[in-house]
Order: sequence, then structure tokens, then C-alpha cells
Amino acid sequence: MAFELIIVGGGRMGSALAEGLLAAEWCAPEQLAIVENSEEQRAALTERFTGVSVLASLELGHVGPQTGVVLCVKPDHAEGAARVAGLCGVTRLLSVVAGLSTARIEAAFPGPVAVIRSMPNTPVLVRKGVSAIAGGAHVTKDDLDWAESILGAVGTVVRVTERNIDAVTGLSGPMPAYLYLVVEALIDAGVHQGLSREVSRKLVIGTFEGSAALLAQTGESPEELRAQVTSPGGTTAAGLRMLEGRAVRAAFLEAVAAAAERSRQLGR
Repeated sequence: MAFELIIVGGGRMGSALAEGLLAAEWCAPEQLAIVENSEEQRAALTERFTGVSVLASLELGHVGPQTGVVLCVKPDHAEGAARVAGLCGVTRLLSVVAGLSTARIEAAFPGPVAVIRSMPNTPVLVRKGVSAIAGGAHVTKDDLDWAESILGAVGTVVRVTERNIDAVTGLSGPMPAYLYLVVEALIDAGVHQGLSREVSRKLVIGTFEGSAALLAQTGESPEELRAQVTSPGGTTAAGLRMLEGRAVRAAFLEAVAAAAERSRQLGR
């Protein structure tokens, strides 16, 4: 049986994409398949996704003329999985594998293939992800539209050139971890000032949620919103002066640069 979409890799990212696509009614459950080599994970996916085919391997009969594949495996398994997809007749593939260029995936195929490379981040798990997509040598606008329709089911999508994907990987890919670190530190700071951990957690997470909504909905720049909170000689100004003195801004610049360079290294 040929499927409309096959997700190769049923881990956190692959299962989040499946859940988002089904919730958005992108396709019917019977048109979707997930390939997962772990028997234990296959059992969990079968229980989670009623009507979806959960397969141990990708085979020739699973691929029709319109079948697309989403590659969600670890980098060291990606080229082998792409090679199998090519032998099965796949002609359109969306890769969410960090650091793996479209050229390397294309080289694993016996003929021309439309490869779209993407870097989603973990908020796709709650359908609030941010993803960038870039097309390879044989990609058309229809291929990019297809990829955007998939990732759009789990969040926001931007289009970039492939030379910018490593920068995206350095910025939005690890950014949830950067923000969690900031949240963790602020909760601890509240506790150090005498608040209970429960109260401090509610204050910090609630403020992050509200601040992000304000930034998204008002259209004002972060500089403008920061200035509105910062009264001359006030408490916010005192705190910001301390952060700037500790080079927090520079630390974020260096963190993004380090992550982007690591992405480039993975692609070599």
C-alpha cells in the first residue's frame, strides 16, 4: 500500500509532526505511515496513533508517485535512510536532520530528488514550533509549499537560503534551551530573595508568557518594550545595568555563534 506521507523516525520530532498533521487534518490517518526500527517505540506509536501504519522498514510498495518522506532520524543514520528512500522510488523528501546538507542527501539517491532541509525547534511538541526551510538543487516552489504545509501544522515557518540554515540552527534550534536556562536562573533568583519555589515559578513563567504575547501582538520592537518598562533610576534600570555589566548580551551572541559553527562542523 502506498502512502501520501511517510515519516522515517518515530521519536519526539517525528511523533510530534504526526500528531500535528493529524490534528490539522493534513491527511487521513490511513494515508500516513511512520517507520521506526525500535520494536518498543513501534508499539507505543501504534497505541498513540489509531489508523496510522507503523512500519519496521520502508519498502518499495509503500511509495507511490505522490508519496513524500519526512526524514527524522539521527545524523549518523540519515544518509542510509535516504539511500533506502531513493531505492524505494521517493522523489520528494523533507529533512529535519541537523547539519546534513541537501547535497549530501541528494547524493544518496539514484536520480534527481527534491530535498528540502529544515530546522524545527522543540516547541513543535505543543504546535508552537518555529521552522526554517531551504530547498536543494531540484526543488520547485510546489516542493517548498508542500514542506511549509507540513511544518505549518506544528508552528511558524520561514523560508531561507541553505547557506543560512546553520545560522538558524544556532539561533532558533537551541533557543528553547537558552530560554529554559534563563527561566531556571530567574526562579532560583526569586527563591534567593525569599519567595517559595512555587510562587517564583508562577511569576517567572507567567511573565515569560505575557511578555512573549505582548511582543508578538503589539508589533513593537523589543527595544521599545524594554524602554517602556525601564524608568530612569528605577529597579529595572538597576537590574539591566548589572546584566550588561556581566556581558549577558555578549554571552548570547557567542552562544549562537558556537551553535552555528557546530552545525557547520556536522555538515562537513
